[in-house]
Amino acid sequence: MTAPVTDAATDAVTALSPMLGRLAQERATGVLVRDHGALYLADGLVVHAESPAAPGLDVLLTAGGRLPRTGWDEAVAKAGARREVARFLVDSGQVADGELEICHLGALHDAAFFTLAPGSGPTRFRYGVAHWIGTVRPVPAAAVAREARRRRGLLDSVWPHPEVDTAPLRRLPPGYGATATPRQRALLALADGVRTPSAIARAMGRPAFNTLLDVRRLAAAGLVETPSGPATTDPAPLPAWVAEFPADPDIALLRRLRDALEASL
Repeated sequence: MTAPVTDAATDAVTALSPMLGRLAQERATGVLVRDHGALYLADGLVVHAESPAAPGLDVLLTAGGRLPRTGWDEAVAKAGARREVARFLVDSGQVADGELEICHLGALHDAAFFTLAPGSGPTRFRYGVAHWIGTVRPVPAAAVAREARRRRGLLDSVWPHPEVDTAPLRRLPPGYGATATPRQRALLALADGVRTPSAIARAMGRPAFNTLLDVRRLAAAGLVETPSGPATTDPAPLPAWVAEFPADPDIALLRRLRDALEASL
């Protein structure tokens, strides 16, 4: 049975996204779409999130070799129409249940952070739409909103210049006393003045927020350049097909959607 949504929790969500607060209160099911991402709800709980600015669950699982790309494609082909991709991965023995849950939770909060970012444009909602990954572990909307605010505050406490988050990343010669961790050095190796932090996160197979946090730390240390003005290379808007996702997709459509997303990256 779904736990009741308290007034305090609703107020916390509403402060970040009035529509999300209302949908959580009415225990709605469907997809909430904004310019920088989408949140999938079931009975008012967030069950999935995706954003062009954040690597998806498939990237997080396959980039490090934990799951072969063919394994992911097989799961989409065989279980996508039933909306049981996550269940298929576990039942087929390709990913452990706990591992999938942790990875999915990370991907959900990563994408939700960008979806709920200030100035993300108008919000739209389609009732009854479910994601083909299926439900892994639902998260209360208040917890999603609270984590998004916490992450925004953490970034600003490290380096209060959000311009560096979306601009092409350019490394600078290390100054006196400036050091980088091995993970940050791997990031700097990709800071070629062309790739944005989101592109670097995808190339490394890492959550985008973790990459942004390292980027801000590197900017504070003087190891990457901070643009002098607002960045002009915002993440691409969510592909239009997300807002048009039908209630009963077939396998051919799933493949076209996958191809469209990959082409937009």
